[in-house]
Amino acid sequence: MTEEYAGPGERALALVRGAYDLHVHTAPDVLPRSANDVEVARRFAHRGMAGFAIKSHYSPTAGRARLARFVVPEVDVLGSICLNGPVGGLNPLAVEIAAREGARIVWLPTVDAENESPSRRPPDPQGKRPVWAVLQEDLQRTGVPWEPVRVVDGNGRPLPELREVLRVVARHRMVLATGHLSRDENCTVVEEARAAGVRWIVVTHPDFPTQRLSVEDQRQLARAGAWLERCFGTAHSGKISWEELAEIIRAVGAAHSFLSSDLGQVHAPPVEDGLPLLAERLLALGFQEAQIRTMVENTVRIARLEGER
Repeated sequence: MTEEYAGPGERALALVRGAYDLHVHTAPDVLPRSANDVEVARRFAHRGMAGFAIKSHYSPTAGRARLARFVVPEVDVLGSICLNGPVGGLNPLAVEIAAREGARIVWLPTVDAENESPSRRPPDPQGKRPVWAVLQEDLQRTGVPWEPVRVVDGNGRPLPELREVLRVVARHRMVLATGHLSRDENCTVVEEARAAGVRWIVVTHPDFPTQRLSVEDQRQLARAGAWLERCFGTAHSGKISWEELAEIIRAVGAAHSFLSSDLGQVHAPPVEDGLPLLAERLLALGFQEAQIRTMVENTVRIARLEGER
């Protein structure tokens, strides 16, 4: 962890009761994780939280989510698929199968996005590399090729494969998350997704260094019908200051934002603490309880497909 950790207080725990965390990294995974699906589900049940979405950069998780729901039926564990290289990138068949298995969220390329290419990735001020970047380098050393997954052509126009994926997402009424795309790619994808009939669109951590969308960009995406994700992990790891994150949320509006953790890393706080710790930070920065509850309620709207924009 990059800062001294303290568990959340009762006020914050009460504020996030009934929430979903729509961005959780659990085991089993290719990368080391702090807890497995069932452990996290049991902790969420103890906290009175509604559910969470399992995110893996490499493998579909709908089957894992179904098993976790079987073991802990009082917690709504959601599956997903990330359209990185291991599933064939922008592969509509992979999305179709994931949907039929019960996946709720489709992430566009994350670690394999062209925007995450080493030449484009801003240096970490602490000199750290993401664990997934270390994995990519190891794969390349062993002769496994790595190619970015592109969503637009050289002129910025949506690729046919992207349009095919969006049609599958719309037909199965899934949530589309933009992954680690660039600013221009985000804008293009949201426009295309709306045109394709996708009704639940999430802009993945727009305050992350490789995205870092301006306030006006975020407002524009909100007007286009997208939800803006506010991750505990982005500020906790020092990628943005808590004060700047708070200013952005205020400027864009709590009504267009939702809370998530992006936790599961072995040296981070426990997954179940992500949302209450984020709520606690925002309270300390002057947010009203009603604003935080709005962002909590938005997690439920998105998870249960009640938040059509």
